[in-house]
Amino acid sequence: MEPRYDIQEVESRIYARWEEAGYFNPDTCIAKGVTDPAAEPFSIVLPPPNVTGTLHMGHAAMLAVEDIMVRYARMNGKRTLWIPGTDHAAIATQSRVEKDILKEEKKTRYDLGRDELLSRVRAFAQASHDRIVQQIKRMGASLDWSREAYTLDEKRSFAVRTAFKRLYDLGLIYRGHRVINWDPKGQTTISDDEIVYEERKAKLYTFRYGPLEDGTKFPIPISTTRLETKFGDTAVAVHPSDERYAPYVGKTFRVDFCGTPIEVRVVADESVEKDFGTGALGVTPAHSMIDWEISRRHDLPFVQIIDERGRMTVDNPLVQGKKTAEAREAVAEELRARGLIEKEEDIPQNVATAERTGGIIEPLPKLQWFIAVNTPFGPSGRTLKERMKAAVTDGTIAILPERFARIYYNWIDNLRDWCISRQIWFGHRIPVWYRGDRMAVGIEAPEGEGWEQDPDTLDTWFSSGLWPFSTLGWPDETAPDLGVYFPNTVMETGYDIIFFWVARMVLMAEALMDKAPFGKVYLHGLVRDDKGRKMSKSLGNIIDPLTMADKYGADATRLSLVIGAAAGNDIKLSEDRVRGYRNFSTKLWNIARFIEMNRPAAAPFPAADAEARMAPELQELARLKADVSARIEAFEFHLAGDALYHYVWHRLADEIIEERKAALRDGSPEEKAAAYAVLEALLLGSLTLLHPFMPFITEEIFGIFRPGKMLMVERW
Repeated sequence: MEPRYDIQEVESRIYARWEEAGYFNPDTCIAKGVTDPAAEPFSIVLPPPNVTGTLHMGHAAMLAVEDIMVRYARMNGKRTLWIPGTDHAAIATQSRVEKDILKEEKKTRYDLGRDELLSRVRAFAQASHDRIVQQIKRMGASLDWSREAYTLDEKRSFAVRTAFKRLYDLGLIYRGHRVINWDPKGQTTISDDEIVYEERKAKLYTFRYGPLEDGTKFPIPISTTRLETKFGDTAVAVHPSDERYAPYVGKTFRVDFCGTPIEVRVVADESVEKDFGTGALGVTPAHSMIDWEISRRHDLPFVQIIDERGRMTVDNPLVQGKKTAEAREAVAEELRARGLIEKEEDIPQNVATAERTGGIIEPLPKLQWFIAVNTPFGPSGRTLKERMKAAVTDGTIAILPERFARIYYNWIDNLRDWCISRQIWFGHRIPVWYRGDRMAVGIEAPEGEGWEQDPDTLDTWFSSGLWPFSTLGWPDETAPDLGVYFPNTVMETGYDIIFFWVARMVLMAEALMDKAPFGKVYLHGLVRDDKGRKMSKSLGNIIDPLTMADKYGADATRLSLVIGAAAGNDIKLSEDRVRGYRNFSTKLWNIARFIEMNRPAAAPFPAADAEARMAPELQELARLKADVSARIEAFEFHLAGDALYHYVWHRLADEIIEERKAALRDGSPEEKAAAYAVLEALLLGSLTLLHPFMPFITEEIFGIFRPGKMLMVERW
């Protein structure tokens, strides 16, 4: 063995050797006799990284944890499949390319046209994909690259169109006119989950609309932070038990608001908070999700007064054509002049912004495509919300840690019909065609001339929601992989996307496969800096996993992300921490080198080997193996890794080897052989247990002691 462990040379060579052997593919393992074709399957899909850039430490943590599961399952003889892939991440990718084009060429997507923009987005996505794949391999992930998928490739596109058609036929997809989240900056709808709330200072105004037709004062004061939307009010809502306003419930008032006549009906609704503001809510059905729901319960009209650019459309020179923030100030000034503002308070307010563009969300009424979550379907007659919840409550899916089940339930309880259409160009076109007043929903375009496809695309989460089964050959029900590997054994991902993605995979599988998509959900925490802060460019605290792998080794980087990181808990990471685990790699190399240097030159001694097998140290290793196995089975990877770290460094190196040095140095040939046999057995056993955690160095050392063999398919 070389005196120094060469990280770069070994890790690149070892991964190439793994790929050449083909053992990442379970079919190859069966063909080469290392896996029984009747063995229990273990399947997992890689949460597909977005093709918007490079991998970060969160991805590295994900890869480390999943590779531990996969290598452990493979070494235990299971028919093990780990499918790689990437996500086209429609809004994120198009937004990134559009920003670059605007910065470099001062052009928008409309200047380029749909075809040219899509050509550039695809080129960017391909370059990002290639970079991401190399980074994943650099981290040692034993993925079956022969089955690699992409959410926008031909097979997944066919699956998306099929899913849309089947959901439509089930009555779960519909086209409707509803209030949605509109991003004026990105010029598209977004889902509730793509909103980022930012706390900002705001003013809460308490005011009255203006005089009634007879000149008398409007009887109900109203509180709002958005004065400009009051041009679109069609009702005033109060709580049914609020005696202050009981005499007015059911009455309709025609009032003046800043020179614009409006008509409002007073309604009693349970959703109104009696103790907020005046306890009276001006209902603007066209520009508030809550007000839209109130309007449906009370059959109220809605009046749109803000357009897609976030500008006022009211026929009133005070605000017409102005941005909402400007209009708000103009209205406030006018109301002050008329003596209609009774109070102004500075309050903190959570402002809804679009995650990708930062634009302030404007609720607007639009004709869009939705998935109905409260519509009964199928033989059971249950809704999607009911089935999604039952999959966890009945134990079909176990969420780890269990505390995140409450977040899952809460999200489902508050889930509204999912708006799945987007007004961007990159992504899956909605498989609906129009000709005159006719509409055709199908997997392929209808025959005949004059049909035009819906210009909108589908929400990215629609295609990634199919990931557990679209990667296995669905909608081909006879696909071999689908029969063997679905449902997936486990889904591993970050706790921050439990509702973004995990819940939607359950939704899609329950609707299209009539079963849950996986048996367990393991949620890892976020990787933060050593002060507990989120890593960001602005803070300058980003730690690049590839930089760490090149400096200290992928093995050390992986260990730094696993040990000390319990399921669902964030981990604090520093370069010093990674460096510390590089020292552990060095220690392991030196242990192996010392043992290899003391290999007997003479023929083996059967009696010495027999004696070695009875050594108490081997019984101790067997107990360690049982403990590590139990920890991995319980998804306590941090404890398993910690136990191995302390055994190798503090027990094997500091005590056992020291105790055997005298026999190796001064003993008889038989005593030297016995001492060596014990140490070699302990080393090989330790390498086996460490392999899922530190695959590169363990594979390299194992190959030195057992030439021609490969540790990744040795029996656990």
